[in-house]
Formats: sequence, C-alpha cells, structure tokens
Amino acid sequence: MHILRGNRVDKVYTMKGMGGSESIELFSWHAFKQACPREDFTELFRNVTTYYGGLPLALKVLGSYLFDMEVAEWKSVLEKLKKIPNDEVHEKLKISYDGLSDDTEKEIFLDIACFFIGIDRSDVIHILNGCGLCAENGIRVLIERSLVTVDDKNKLGMHDLLRDMGREIIRAKSAKDPENRSRLWFHEDVIDILSKETGTKAIEGLTLKLPTTNTLCLRTKAFKKMRKLRLLQLAGVELIGDFKYLPRDLRWLCWHGFPLTCIPAKFYQRSLVSIELENSNIKLLWKESQLMEKLKILNLSHSHYLTQTPDFSNLPNLEKLLLQDCPRLSEVSHTIGHLNKILQINLQDCIGLGNLPRSIYKLKSLKILILSGCLKIDKLEEDLEQMESLTTLVADKTAITTVPFSIVRSKSIGYISLCGFKGFPRDVFPSIIWSWMSPINSLSSRVQTFAGMSSISLDVPNSNSHHLSSISDDLPKLQSLWVECGSKLQLSQDAKSILDTLYATNYGEPESNATTSQMPNMNNFTLIECNNQVHISESKKFSRSLLIQMGKSFHVTHTLKENILQSMTTSDQGYLLPDDCYPNWLTFNNEGSSIIFEIPLVNGHNLKTMMCHVNYSSPENIISDGLKNLLVINHSKTTIQLYKRDALTSFEDEDWHKVISNIEFGNKVEIVVVFGNKLIVNKTTIYLLYEPMDKIIEH
Repeated sequence: MHILRGNRVDKVYTMKGMGGSESIELFSWHAFKQACPREDFTELFRNVTTYYGGLPLALKVLGSYLFDMEVAEWKSVLEKLKKIPNDEVHEKLKISYDGLSDDTEKEIFLDIACFFIGIDRSDVIHILNGCGLCAENGIRVLIERSLVTVDDKNKLGMHDLLRDMGREIIRAKSAKDPENRSRLWFHEDVIDILSKETGTKAIEGLTLKLPTTNTLCLRTKAFKKMRKLRLLQLAGVELIGDFKYLPRDLRWLCWHGFPLTCIPAKFYQRSLVSIELENSNIKLLWKESQLMEKLKILNLSHSHYLTQTPDFSNLPNLEKLLLQDCPRLSEVSHTIGHLNKILQINLQDCIGLGNLPRSIYKLKSLKILILSGCLKIDKLEEDLEQMESLTTLVADKTAITTVPFSIVRSKSIGYISLCGFKGFPRDVFPSIIWSWMSPINSLSSRVQTFAGMSSISLDVPNSNSHHLSSISDDLPKLQSLWVECGSKLQLSQDAKSILDTLYATNYGEPESNATTSQMPNMNNFTLIECNNQVHISESKKFSRSLLIQMGKSFHVTHTLKENILQSMTTSDQGYLLPDDCYPNWLTFNNEGSSIIFEIPLVNGHNLKTMMCHVNYSSPENIISDGLKNLLVINHSKTTIQLYKRDALTSFEDEDWHKVISNIEFGNKVEIVVVFGNKLIVNKTTIYLLYEPMDKIIEH
C-alpha cells in the first residue's frame, strides 16, 4: 500500500462489485445449478444479492450452502446470517482484519463497524482521539486496506459483509453472555441488559435506536457498572433516575429525541468530546455552566424548544457548533466570541434569531458560517473582515438586503451565497460591487473599502451612462475597470468620460519633490522608470522615460528590453529607440499620450506581449508618481480596459493573459497613458512582440 502514497500514482481505481444481473446469475448457478432462480425464490434472491453487494466469493459460498434447500429453510438461514455470518465467508474476510499491524487499528475498525458508518470522518477522528486512539492515522490505514471507505461528503462507509464480520469478532468473544462483550448493537441484547441492569465494565460502546413513536423507559442505574463505557448512542429512549450513574469516561453522547429540558447537573460531562442531542426537548442546555475543555462538537439541531445558547466561555476547544432549525432560539450569547478554535457554525433556519452579537466577528479561526433561513437577521457587520479564515458564507433567505462592503476585502472567502449572489468570489464580487451602484447609493465610502486591493476589478457588460456616472467620482480609486460598450458611439462617450474624470482628478493632486529612481531587475518587470534627467534646453524641464511591459516574458522581450534600456541610458542628448525587427516585433509611435494602431497578421506567429515606451518631461525638482493609469481601448470590440499603476505592478501572468487575449488580428486598438500633474507626455511608442506558433505549442 505504500506505493499508493505521495505523487507516485496518477489515479487509484476503485474496484466495483458485480452488477445486479451478474450477481443473480452467479448465485443461481451455485444455488440451483441454472442461470435463473426459481420463481418462488425471486424475492429471497433479491435480498441476498443486495446484502452481499456483488461480492463473488460470498455469492459462491452461500449459493453452494443453500443448494437443494426449500423456501422455509432459506428464510431460516438468512435470518441466522443477520446475527452470525457464514463461517467460510467470515474467515476469508477476516484475513484483512488480522493483517492490521496494531490493536489500535483493530479497535478503530470495530468502533466504526458498530457505531460510525455514515458519520463524518472528522467527527469520528475527534471522538476516537478523545478515546486515546490515533484515529487519523488509523482510519487512513483502514481506507488503504479497503476495510473502510469515505464518500464525497466525507462520510465513513463499510461493506455490509465487513461490518458484520467486525461485529461477529466481538460477538464470538462472548457468544453466550452479551453483557461481557465490548460493544453492543443488537437491539434485543441491549434491551435485555438494560432492563435487567446486568451491564458490566466490559462494555465500551452501546447503541439503541428505537422508533420515537414508542419510547422505551429505562433506569439510569442500568449504567452503574458500565464504568468503561465511552460511546453511547440512543434514540427513542427515556432514562429515569439519577444521572450520576452514567459513566464518567463517556466521550460520545448521541441521544436523538433527548426528553429532558436541560442536561442534569449530576451528569458528569467533562470527558465528553461530542454532544449530539438532535430533536431534543432542550430549552437551556445547562442551568449551571460547566467547564468542558474536551468538548469539540455540540449539535442541538432541530431542538424546537431551545431558547438560548449556552455560555461558550466554558467551551474553549469547541470546533463545531450546529444549531440548525431551532425556531425558538432568539439570541446567541455574546460569549461566542470566546470560541477561539471554532471552525463551523450552522444556524440554518433559526427563524426567531435576531442579529448576531458583534463578538462573533472576532472568530479568526471560523471557516464555515451558515445563516440561511434566519428570517430576522437583516445585516452583517463590516467587522466580517476580521474573520480571516472564513472560506464559506451561506446567508441566503434572510432579511439581509445589502452585502457588507468588507466582504470584497476578504482574502480567504472561497464560496458565498448572499442577497441573491451565489458562487465563487471571482464570479460574484463584480456583481456585488455593481449592486452598490444605484442613483441613491454613493460609491465613495464603498470604494474606500477596497481601493487598496490589487485584485479588485469591475467588469461592466453593456455599459450605459448611468453605470459610469454612478462611479465617476470614485473612478480613480478603482484598481481596474473593464467596460463592454454597446456601440462605437457609446465607446467614444465612455472613453471621453473616463479620461475627463482621470485628468480632472490628477490636476488637483499636489506635487512632491523629485527623487532619483534606481533601475530595477530587468529579468522580471512590469514598469521600468528611467530618471536619467536629460535637460531640455531653454525650457527648464527634464526628459524622463517609462517602459511598460504588458504580457509574459520570453526570449524576444529580453532582447528588445535590453536594446531599449541601452538606448535610454547611454545617450546624453536624447536617444533613438529600436525600430521594426520582423517577425519578432513591430513598432508604432505617435506624439502625445495616446496611440492608435491596427494589429497586423504575422504568418506563423501569435501576439504574445506588448511593450509601451513613454517619453515625458517634468519641471525641475517636481515629480508626481508619474504614470497614474493605463487605458487599452479596443475600437473593434468596443471594450475599455482601465488599470491603475498599482494594479499593473502587481499583475500575474493570468492577468496579462486577460489583457492580451482580448486583442486579435485586425483589431483597431488605442493605448492611452495618464500621467500626474505638470507631467507632459512627448511621445508614446508601442512594440507588438510575436512568438512562433511552434514555441507556443511547446509551452
């Protein structure tokens, strides 16, 4: 099994059992010596093949055993097999169990076989770790040996034959005295032992799940001698008497339909790792709070009488809080802010719950928060940003009408369902931001909340005057803006509106004293500023240069870059930029801050990168930040891409790919650079860099 670990295997194939028709045919050949079963055995056949799950070995052995028997004998044998598996099948399956290297793995297997099939893997690990078992490693081994499975919802599973094999191992150790077995699961045995109060210290786990329509009353004293009981699962059961008789070493209490309104004070609970009281009559969990340092899981879901949460300050290690469908729950204790290790909170369908306490936003460890169906919750605080580990936020079907602005600053959020927005951040954030932009909603305070983010952008499909006018005051604060215009006329109007806003903003900015820039690392750059301070005669101004790379670096970019930088740094009285170098690069230039060109076709090559060289001048000792914004206007596709300087310097390859991929052969493209106050752009030069198609295929 060791070769399956790490990166040495691409895919592990899971063997499947035989199909239904194949199972029936195989079983029939051994039971009747023919391909199809006799008509009066059809229903029994279906039960057998379903139970054995397409396992050929079991079908052969049992078919041969049942050969030449009548229906009544079949029924008797199958009823017996529910309690005691067939010896031959059992012994062959037991080989895998016997091959487990230590007793811990065997104990974990037996616990799962009796109690934890269909239970969340993480919950089981917590519970069994609390029992002193190294559950994470143990379950991993069981999965590798195909003794246990995990489904796509992280639930543990086990083949019915393996489950029954494990239970038979336990039964066989005390075949005639169930009270001396380590685990009890068979209803008749459990009821007999609890009714007669014959339990012993041998019992470590017990499950009794009965229909809630016919509750069984038992005495707490029945547990008095079960001093080693660590796993207890009940449903449809009521215990009468003093709860001091329940064992002190209990780690897992799962009691569906818990009949009391609170947990009795005499019930010792400090060893509990998981309390699961679904569908209970609980109104208040504890009248007097207890220090529960080992408690990891608290599940009170569907407790329709629960009115308030417990004092969480005494639950320092709680990781999972499930309070789903508690309609009378009206408030969450402010002490929830003490849960420094909490990972998941589920308050779904708590229809009477008002707004959350501010302290909940201090939970830096919280990963999952579910509030859907909480009809009275009408807001989420901006403090949500403090939840630095939050990956999933589900708050649909609430009274919340506005998404908190801080949500877009979250670096951890991976999935959101809120105010009609549902999906991954990259898909829903732009729509969320646009939802803030209405005639009655000024964006000023909102843009302030995310203006410093390098990743935030607005994609505006089919723009109109309302869209852009609603953000005109805040446009300079955006890191990036992508506008799709409906027509060339709309494109012209939107581009003019954007540029007017940017120029007006830059004009009002204060100047700062000049500083000398250092040439950055040439091997990986987006912007290179060259402050070579060439004096322009009789004008008291200095000539400066800026080189912007838009796209990925490859061998042609390095060559062109070296040529440009060499010409920029070696001449004292101006410089001559490189010209065309077909088919590696093509050159376009124009006086001023904008340049329009058409993308030419270069046979056998694809456009890979653009470089923009800007020559500008500034007054002596005066310099702003230089470049403020860059616009890429595609007149053919009627799109506008606006980028702030900070966004350009933080771009990754995938960001540049989005820019370049919007430009195709024959497109009419305009590049506009917007500079700071009192800086004059003299000339703009564009280089289109091409890469051979065979190189692209290699990449």
